Amino acid sequence: MKYYECTDAERIRRTEIPKDKKIKMILDTDTYNEIDDQFAIFYALGSEDRIELKGITAELFYNSRSDSPADGMEKSYQEIRKILKLAKRESDGFAFRGCTRPMQSRETPEESEAVDFIIQTAMECTDKEPLYVVGIGSSTNIASAIVKAPEIMDRIVVLWLGGNTHDWPDNEEFNLSQDPVAGSILFDCGVPMIQLPASGVTNFLLTSIPELEACLKGVNEIGDYLVENVAAYEEDHFAWSKAIWDIGTIGMLVNPECAQQKICAAPIIATPNRYAFDPRRHLIRSVCTLDRDMIFRDMFLKIRKMS
Repeated sequence: MKYYECTDAERIRRTEIPKDKKIKMILDTDTYNEIDDQFAIFYALGSEDRIELKGITAELFYNSRSDSPADGMEKSYQEIRKILKLAKRESDGFAFRGCTRPMQSRETPEESEAVDFIIQTAMECTDKEPLYVVGIGSSTNIASAIVKAPEIMDRIVVLWLGGNTHDWPDNEEFNLSQDPVAGSILFDCGVPMIQLPASGVTNFLLTSIPELEACLKGVNEIGDYLVENVAAYEEDHFAWSKAIWDIGTIGMLVNPECAQQKICAAPIIATPNRYAFDPRRHLIRSVCTLDRDMIFRDMFLKIRKMS
Protein backbone atom coordinates (compact mmCIF):
# COMPACT_ATOMS: atom_id res chain seq x y z
CA MET A 1 0.00 0.00 0.00
CA LYS A 2 1.37 3.39 -1.00
CA TYR A 3 0.85 6.32 1.42
CA TYR A 4 -0.52 9.49 -0.17
CA GLU A 5 1.86 12.41 0.34
CA CYS A 6 -0.29 15.46 0.92
CA THR A 7 -0.41 18.25 3.49
CA ASP A 8 -3.13 18.11 6.11
CA ALA A 9 -4.25 21.58 5.03
CA GLU A 10 -4.83 20.22 1.53
CA ARG A 11 -6.68 17.16 2.86
CA ILE A 12 -9.03 19.34 4.87
CA ARG A 13 -9.60 21.69 1.93
CA ARG A 14 -10.48 18.81 -0.35
CA THR A 15 -12.89 17.25 2.13
CA GLU A 16 -14.91 20.44 2.48
CA ILE A 17 -18.13 19.63 0.61
CA PRO A 18 -18.85 22.32 -2.01
CA LYS A 19 -22.18 24.09 -1.76
CA ASP A 20 -22.18 25.92 -5.09
CA LYS A 21 -21.67 23.14 -7.65
CA LYS A 22 -22.66 19.58 -8.47
CA ILE A 23 -20.67 16.74 -6.98
CA LYS A 24 -19.33 13.92 -9.16
CA MET A 25 -20.02 10.68 -7.32
CA ILE A 26 -19.83 6.88 -7.40
CA LEU A 27 -22.00 4.99 -4.90
CA ASP A 28 -20.46 1.75 -3.60
CA THR A 29 -23.17 -0.32 -1.90
CA ASP A 30 -23.99 -3.74 -0.42
CA THR A 31 -27.55 -3.12 -1.53
CA TYR A 32 -29.18 -6.45 -0.64
CA ASN A 33 -27.66 -6.63 2.84
CA GLU A 34 -30.38 -4.46 4.43
CA ILE A 35 -33.21 -2.14 3.48
CA ASP A 36 -31.45 1.22 3.82
CA ASP A 37 -29.20 1.12 0.73
CA GLN A 38 -32.30 1.23 -1.46
CA PHE A 39 -33.32 4.55 0.09
CA ALA A 40 -29.81 5.93 -0.45
CA ILE A 41 -29.80 4.99 -4.14
CA PHE A 42 -33.19 6.57 -4.81
CA TYR A 43 -32.14 9.64 -2.82
CA ALA A 44 -29.00 10.03 -4.93
CA LEU A 45 -30.92 9.52 -8.18
CA GLY A 46 -33.45 12.13 -7.11
CA SER A 47 -30.78 14.71 -6.23
CA GLU A 48 -29.62 15.56 -9.74
CA ASP A 49 -29.44 19.24 -8.80
CA ARG A 50 -26.54 18.41 -6.46
CA ILE A 51 -25.18 15.01 -7.50
CA GLU A 52 -23.81 13.83 -10.83
CA LEU A 53 -24.01 10.11 -10.21
CA LYS A 54 -21.47 8.38 -12.44
CA GLY A 55 -22.37 4.82 -11.50
CA ILE A 56 -23.19 2.34 -8.76
CA THR A 57 -20.86 -0.49 -7.71
CA ALA A 58 -21.91 -3.63 -5.85
CA GLU A 59 -20.12 -4.55 -2.63
CA LEU A 60 -19.75 -7.97 -1.05
CA PHE A 61 -21.36 -8.96 2.24
CA TYR A 62 -21.82 -12.18 4.20
CA ASN A 63 -24.60 -12.71 6.72
CA SER A 64 -27.97 -14.46 6.96
CA ARG A 65 -29.07 -12.84 3.68
CA SER A 66 -26.21 -14.35 1.65
CA ASP A 67 -24.39 -17.68 1.31
CA SER A 68 -20.94 -16.14 0.85
CA PRO A 69 -19.30 -12.76 0.19
CA ALA A 70 -19.54 -13.48 -3.54
CA ASP A 71 -23.23 -14.34 -3.25
CA GLY A 72 -23.82 -11.14 -1.28
CA MET A 73 -22.15 -9.10 -4.01
CA GLU A 74 -24.20 -10.75 -6.75
CA LYS A 75 -27.45 -10.24 -4.83
CA SER A 76 -26.50 -6.60 -4.31
CA TYR A 77 -25.79 -6.20 -8.02
CA GLN A 78 -29.17 -7.65 -8.94
CA GLU A 79 -30.88 -5.42 -6.37
CA ILE A 80 -29.17 -2.37 -7.91
CA ARG A 81 -30.54 -3.38 -11.31
CA LYS A 82 -34.01 -3.77 -9.82
CA ILE A 83 -33.85 -0.30 -8.26
CA LEU A 84 -32.63 1.29 -11.49
CA LYS A 85 -35.50 -0.35 -13.37
CA LEU A 86 -37.98 1.10 -10.86
CA ALA A 87 -36.36 4.49 -11.39
CA LYS A 88 -36.54 4.00 -15.18
CA ARG A 89 -32.76 4.13 -15.51
CA GLU A 90 -30.49 1.94 -17.62
CA SER A 91 -28.16 -0.34 -15.67
CA ASP A 92 -25.80 -1.26 -18.52
CA GLY A 93 -22.66 0.85 -18.20
CA PHE A 94 -23.94 2.26 -14.91
CA ALA A 95 -24.09 -0.70 -12.48
CA PHE A 96 -20.99 -2.82 -11.92
CA ARG A 97 -20.21 -6.08 -10.15
CA GLY A 98 -17.66 -5.78 -7.35
CA CYS A 99 -15.07 -7.97 -5.66
CA THR A 100 -16.11 -11.44 -4.57
CA ARG A 101 -13.93 -11.83 -1.49
CA PRO A 102 -12.40 -9.55 1.17
CA MET A 103 -8.85 -8.29 0.64
CA GLN A 104 -6.24 -10.86 1.62
CA SER A 105 -3.31 -8.41 1.70
CA ARG A 106 -2.68 -4.69 2.04
CA GLU A 107 -0.38 -4.92 -0.99
CA THR A 108 -2.60 -6.88 -3.39
CA PRO A 109 -5.93 -5.56 -4.68
CA GLU A 110 -8.94 -7.72 -5.37
CA GLU A 111 -10.01 -7.51 -9.00
CA SER A 112 -13.46 -6.61 -10.31
CA GLU A 113 -15.19 -4.45 -12.90
CA ALA A 114 -16.18 -2.12 -10.05
CA VAL A 115 -12.52 -1.54 -9.12
CA ASP A 116 -11.65 -0.73 -12.73
CA PHE A 117 -14.68 1.56 -13.06
CA ILE A 118 -13.68 3.51 -9.94
CA ILE A 119 -10.14 3.95 -11.29
CA GLN A 120 -11.28 4.93 -14.79
CA THR A 121 -13.82 7.47 -13.50
CA ALA A 122 -11.36 8.93 -10.98
CA MET A 123 -8.74 9.49 -13.68
CA GLU A 124 -11.26 11.62 -15.58
CA CYS A 125 -11.46 13.98 -12.58
CA THR A 126 -8.99 16.41 -10.97
CA ASP A 127 -7.98 17.54 -7.50
CA LYS A 128 -10.06 20.70 -8.03
CA GLU A 129 -13.07 18.76 -9.36
CA PRO A 130 -12.68 15.46 -7.48
CA LEU A 131 -14.73 12.30 -7.63
CA TYR A 132 -16.57 11.54 -4.39
CA VAL A 133 -16.40 7.79 -3.85
CA VAL A 134 -19.19 7.12 -1.37
CA GLY A 135 -19.10 3.78 0.43
CA ILE A 136 -22.11 2.42 2.31
CA GLY A 137 -20.88 -1.13 2.75
CA SER A 138 -17.61 -2.98 2.97
CA SER A 139 -14.77 -0.94 1.48
CA THR A 140 -13.25 -3.77 -0.59
CA ASN A 141 -13.86 -2.16 -4.00
CA ILE A 142 -12.63 1.28 -2.88
CA ALA A 143 -9.50 0.07 -1.09
CA SER A 144 -8.63 -2.28 -3.96
CA ALA A 145 -8.88 0.63 -6.41
CA ILE A 146 -6.54 2.70 -4.23
CA VAL A 147 -3.99 -0.12 -3.95
CA LYS A 148 -4.18 -0.94 -7.66
CA ALA A 149 -3.90 2.68 -8.81
CA PRO A 150 -2.67 4.89 -5.94
CA GLU A 151 -2.51 7.87 -8.31
CA ILE A 152 -6.31 8.20 -8.01
CA MET A 153 -5.82 9.60 -4.49
CA ASP A 154 -4.94 12.89 -6.23
CA ARG A 155 -8.45 12.94 -7.71
CA ILE A 156 -10.88 11.46 -5.18
CA VAL A 157 -12.50 12.10 -1.83
CA VAL A 158 -13.66 9.01 0.05
CA LEU A 159 -16.82 9.31 2.14
CA TRP A 160 -17.24 6.01 3.98
CA LEU A 161 -19.93 4.88 6.38
CA GLY A 162 -17.74 2.59 8.44
CA GLY A 163 -16.65 2.11 12.04
CA ASN A 164 -18.32 3.63 15.09
CA THR A 165 -17.68 6.99 16.74
CA HIS A 166 -14.24 7.25 18.26
CA ASP A 167 -15.62 7.28 21.82
CA TRP A 168 -17.93 4.29 21.32
CA PRO A 169 -17.22 1.38 23.72
CA ASP A 170 -16.33 -0.96 20.84
CA ASN A 171 -15.86 -0.89 17.10
CA GLU A 172 -17.98 -3.91 16.24
CA GLU A 173 -19.46 -2.41 13.10
CA PHE A 174 -20.77 -4.38 10.13
CA ASN A 175 -19.15 -2.55 7.20
CA LEU A 176 -15.72 -2.59 8.82
CA SER A 177 -16.03 -6.21 9.96
CA GLN A 178 -16.76 -7.44 6.42
CA ASP A 179 -13.22 -6.49 5.35
CA PRO A 180 -10.98 -5.15 8.15
CA VAL A 181 -7.97 -5.07 5.80
CA ALA A 182 -9.77 -2.77 3.37
CA GLY A 183 -11.05 -0.58 6.22
CA SER A 184 -7.57 -0.17 7.65
CA ILE A 185 -6.26 0.81 4.21
CA LEU A 186 -8.76 3.68 4.00
CA PHE A 187 -7.70 5.00 7.40
CA ASP A 188 -3.97 4.45 6.78
CA CYS A 189 -3.36 5.45 3.15
CA GLY A 190 -3.80 9.22 3.61
CA VAL A 191 -6.54 9.68 0.99
CA PRO A 192 -8.75 12.74 1.64
CA MET A 193 -11.51 11.14 3.68
CA ILE A 194 -14.76 11.83 5.50
CA GLN A 195 -15.83 9.16 7.97
CA LEU A 196 -19.53 8.77 8.72
CA PRO A 197 -19.70 6.55 11.83
CA ALA A 198 -22.42 3.96 12.32
CA SER A 199 -23.14 3.66 16.07
CA GLY A 200 -23.18 7.14 17.55
CA VAL A 201 -24.28 8.96 14.38
CA THR A 202 -26.19 7.17 11.61
CA ASN A 203 -27.98 4.80 13.99
CA PHE A 204 -30.12 7.83 14.91
CA LEU A 205 -31.53 8.11 11.36
CA LEU A 206 -34.66 6.28 12.45
CA THR A 207 -38.03 5.92 10.77
CA SER A 208 -41.18 3.87 11.36
CA ILE A 209 -43.92 2.22 9.34
CA PRO A 210 -46.49 4.94 10.22
CA GLU A 211 -44.09 7.67 9.03
CA LEU A 212 -43.24 5.82 5.83
CA GLU A 213 -46.90 5.17 5.08
CA ALA A 214 -47.76 8.84 5.69
CA CYS A 215 -44.94 10.16 3.50
CA LEU A 216 -44.46 7.58 0.74
CA LYS A 217 -47.28 5.04 0.50
CA GLY A 218 -49.48 5.44 -2.56
CA VAL A 219 -47.38 8.29 -3.97
CA ASN A 220 -45.68 6.26 -6.69
CA GLU A 221 -44.27 2.81 -7.41
CA ILE A 222 -40.97 3.65 -5.74
CA GLY A 223 -42.63 4.81 -2.53
CA ASP A 224 -44.74 1.66 -2.34
CA TYR A 225 -41.69 -0.53 -2.92
CA LEU A 226 -39.76 1.14 -0.09
CA VAL A 227 -42.66 0.93 2.38
CA GLU A 228 -43.26 -2.73 1.58
CA ASN A 229 -39.54 -3.54 1.82
CA VAL A 230 -39.23 -2.05 5.30
CA ALA A 231 -42.49 -3.64 6.48
CA ALA A 232 -41.25 -7.07 5.39
CA TYR A 233 -38.00 -6.63 7.34
CA GLU A 234 -39.70 -7.07 10.75
CA GLU A 235 -42.90 -8.88 11.67
CA ASP A 236 -43.81 -6.90 14.81
CA HIS A 237 -44.15 -3.17 14.04
CA PHE A 238 -45.54 -2.15 17.43
CA ALA A 239 -43.32 0.60 18.91
CA TRP A 240 -40.71 -0.37 16.31
CA SER A 241 -38.36 1.87 14.37
CA LYS A 242 -35.64 1.15 11.84
CA ALA A 243 -32.36 2.94 11.24
CA ILE A 244 -31.96 3.95 7.59
CA TRP A 245 -28.23 4.42 8.15
CA ASP A 246 -27.00 4.94 4.61
CA ILE A 247 -29.03 8.02 3.69
CA GLY A 248 -26.70 10.06 5.91
CA THR A 249 -24.04 9.97 3.19
CA ILE A 250 -26.35 11.40 0.54
CA GLY A 251 -27.98 13.83 2.97
CA MET A 252 -24.71 15.52 3.90
CA LEU A 253 -23.55 15.76 0.28
CA VAL A 254 -26.83 17.39 -0.73
CA ASN A 255 -27.08 19.62 2.35
CA PRO A 256 -23.63 19.94 4.02
CA GLU A 257 -25.16 22.08 6.78
CA CYS A 258 -27.04 19.02 8.09
CA ALA A 259 -23.77 17.53 9.41
CA GLN A 260 -21.55 18.65 12.26
CA GLN A 261 -18.01 17.37 11.81
CA LYS A 262 -14.71 17.28 13.62
CA ILE A 263 -11.21 17.26 12.20
CA CYS A 264 -9.13 14.58 13.87
CA ALA A 265 -6.21 12.22 13.41
CA ALA A 266 -7.16 9.13 11.42
CA PRO A 267 -7.85 6.28 13.84
CA ILE A 268 -5.94 3.02 13.67
CA ILE A 269 -7.77 -0.29 13.28
CA ALA A 270 -5.79 -2.05 16.00
CA THR A 271 -8.00 -5.15 15.96
CA PRO A 272 -11.21 -5.76 14.00
CA ASN A 273 -13.31 -4.36 16.86
CA ARG A 274 -11.04 -1.78 18.50
CA TYR A 275 -9.56 1.60 17.56
CA ALA A 276 -6.17 2.88 18.61
CA PHE A 277 -5.17 6.54 18.36
CA ASP A 278 -2.00 8.48 17.53
CA PRO A 279 -2.33 12.29 17.35
CA ARG A 280 0.62 12.45 14.93
CA ARG A 281 -1.33 10.73 12.14
CA HIS A 282 -2.76 12.52 9.12
CA LEU A 283 -6.10 14.28 9.48
CA ILE A 284 -9.56 13.24 8.34
CA ARG A 285 -13.05 14.58 8.88
CA SER A 286 -15.38 12.54 11.08
CA VAL A 287 -19.08 13.33 11.36
CA CYS A 288 -20.40 13.90 14.89
CA THR A 289 -24.14 14.55 14.38
CA LEU A 290 -26.68 14.68 11.56
CA ASP A 291 -29.94 16.60 11.33
CA ARG A 292 -32.30 13.66 11.05
CA ASP A 293 -35.43 15.63 10.15
CA MET A 294 -33.70 17.69 7.44
CA ILE A 295 -32.40 14.55 5.74
CA PHE A 296 -35.66 12.60 5.84
CA ARG A 297 -37.75 15.57 4.68
CA ASP A 298 -35.46 16.24 1.73
CA MET A 299 -35.36 12.56 0.76
CA PHE A 300 -39.13 12.05 1.07
CA LEU A 301 -39.86 15.11 -1.06
CA LYS A 302 -37.47 13.95 -3.80
CA ILE A 303 -38.79 10.39 -3.86
CA ARG A 304 -42.35 11.74 -4.11
CA LYS A 305 -41.37 13.60 -7.28
CA MET A 306 -39.84 10.55 -8.96
CA SER A 307 -42.02 8.91 -11.62
